[in-house]
Amino acid sequence: MTQIKQIGVIGAGTMGNGIAQTFAVAGYPVLLQDLSEAALERARKTMESSLGRQVKKGQLSEEAARDALARISADTKLETMADRDLVIEAIVERLDVKAGVLKQLDAICRPDAILASNTSSISLTQLAAASAHPGRVIGMHFFNPVPVMQLVEIIRALQTTDAVAEAVTEVTRAIGKTPRVSKDSYGFVVNRLLAPLINEAINCVYEGLATPEDIDSMMKLGANHPMGPLALGDLIGLDVVLNIMETLYEGFDDPKYRASPLLKQMVHAGYLGRKTGRGFAEYHKA
Repeated sequence: MTQIKQIGVIGAGTMGNGIAQTFAVAGYPVLLQDLSEAALERARKTMESSLGRQVKKGQLSEEAARDALARISADTKLETMADRDLVIEAIVERLDVKAGVLKQLDAICRPDAILASNTSSISLTQLAAASAHPGRVIGMHFFNPVPVMQLVEIIRALQTTDAVAEAVTEVTRAIGKTPRVSKDSYGFVVNRLLAPLINEAINCVYEGLATPEDIDSMMKLGANHPMGPLALGDLIGLDVVLNIMETLYEGFDDPKYRASPLLKQMVHAGYLGRKTGRGFAEYHKA
């Protein structure tokens, strides 16, 4: 297995730019790819702002922040991933789209390059089956905000080789994160537990049991949660929560994973949480 030195990240959204920033701060050259020039420019500004906050908090020196930004290059062409040792896709949470990108990468990347998915709930075994080299496909599930959150769920597809799992676990530690390995299953560990909790909190609102504020307060005071489930849903994005619930429901064919009618309504209304300024609370940009 090739030593991981060059990193590629596909998708310049919230997760993609966070992953790129994290690897760059750890000293890895990173190529960030997105089809949209505008998305790449937004990602650059987001990373500059995030690194600036770390400097203000004394977590990074100004020189280290500048060096990290200098390690990040950007391109709209997927073909530029040809020299990467590890390519992480962080694109839309759809099996067909992710599988399509993996097939394209098969024709672009070296056979020994590792292809990782940041999927939060999709079966890695299904994704690996789309690749001509399924043994090199693995899940690296980062959590938002990536520069802050310590966990990376490493998900082994049925086909993932031991060498690939070991290399990805090692590089996860090298960027200062804590790897925890899970077998492949819909939602893996964290979202299999977390998404139904958020969904049930939404059902409590739907049934009028208590106000969103009181539900969150009860879980913080009674279960010692640092953040209430509804506030967490707003932070994650209610569209993402719905997507995970639908993946669990379809994957396990179990009614206990049925999405709350109110969750569906919120998403249909465009009330997705912090990113749209309105979810179970209202948010105003500073």
